[in-house]
Amino acid sequence: MTTLNVNGHTHEVASEPDTPLLYVLRNDLNLNAAKFGCGLGQCGACTVMVDGQAVLSCVTPLIVVEGKEVVTVEGLGTAEKPGPLQAAFIEKQAAQCGYCIPGMMMSAAALLKQNATPTDEEIRSALRTNLCRCGTQMRILAALRRASELMEAAGLPAAKRSAG
Repeated sequence: MTTLNVNGHTHEVASEPDTPLLYVLRNDLNLNAAKFGCGLGQCGACTVMVDGQAVLSCVTPLIVVEGKEVVTVEGLGTAEKPGPLQAAFIEKQAAQCGYCIPGMMMSAAALLKQNATPTDEEIRSALRTNLCRCGTQMRILAALRRASELMEAAGLPAAKRSAG
């Protein structure tokens, strides 16, 4: 058994230690925001945060995250009460097909946790491992700038910004 802390909740899972975190999130915990894209850590659709850092869950073995804090998009807010980052993505209509968006949001959350007011270049750099084929990159940039404003207005310090 492996003990995981995901979105503030403790879970016991019976998966093998080398099982990719993505499979455990989707198959064992029914958290389906992180997507299987390439399975090689090249597209970013599976991005989650582990101890505040963006991590590609399709290539991260379960054993690596034991005892660490894992956050998925589901941990940022709810449909009824979206967190600031989610609200900014909604406001700026930053999603088209939506397949890459959970990974984009988690890379963005990790960035905002470390840098409360990133420049466009810093945003682009943080999102460089997340592929989007729909062409909403400009809206995603606008959403991150807006999220930073919303979080600042809410008085959230940088260390708390990913939590929503």
